[in-house]
Amino acid sequence: MSEKQPERSAPDATSAGGGFETTHWSAVLLAAKESSAESRQALAELCQAYWLPLYAYVRCRVGDAHRAEDLVQTFFAQLLEKDFLRSVDPDKGRFRAFLLTAMKRSMANQWDRQTALKRGGGTSPLSLDFEVADRHYRATRDRSLRPDHLYLQNWVRTLLERVFERLGTEYEAAGKGEQFRCLKPFIVGDDDRWSRTEVAEQLQCSGGAVRVAVHRLRRRYRQVLREEVAQTVQSPEDVEDEIRSLFQAFA
Repeated sequence: MSEKQPERSAPDATSAGGGFETTHWSAVLLAAKESSAESRQALAELCQAYWLPLYAYVRCRVGDAHRAEDLVQTFFAQLLEKDFLRSVDPDKGRFRAFLLTAMKRSMANQWDRQTALKRGGGTSPLSLDFEVADRHYRATRDRSLRPDHLYLQNWVRTLLERVFERLGTEYEAAGKGEQFRCLKPFIVGDDDRWSRTEVAEQLQCSGGAVRVAVHRLRRRYRQVLREEVAQTVQSPEDVEDEIRSLFQAFA
């Protein structure tokens, strides 16, 4: 097993000296008053990435899958309209909080199934697979959680899925897909079911090489996690605080 760090590793967006590049959410906030095509596209990309946690919240609130679908479809149809961004408060630093607050307001304004039908079905400009979303909801829902906490749980799950997908893609591109699959259980701690000795045998390398590879994978995991979170906050100061807020909820 090669001990070189996987190729195509993106730099840490929040590392010292690296600056803080304009991200999807900061671009939305900066351009909110102009409601530019670029800011609407950035918002659409964020919504496409994180709509499943919102569906889980609405589904838990209303109980009915069809009604939840109509509410979410109609919500995104209005959210992504040309003039909506003019109402975005630039002081709201986190996309996660903005999205949930906006959804709650829409539900309070009676955006129910009847309203959606009057609007022509509330067709969303996003590509939303509600059958998959509802299967996922029913398979993963913890009935002890209130809707807000369920939203947070699904947000963390979606975030981690995006992080692992990026890592897997990077390792595959570097010809290290098998290495990633073997080392993935060690990203957030040792896995009792899969010892490092067994991994070394599987990858035909030394135990020392496995330790180095795990260290590099964990380091890259932390970088990618920060980069993904950075896309949903306004400033670099918010990144670590958002990570703490997300994971402390499940400590």
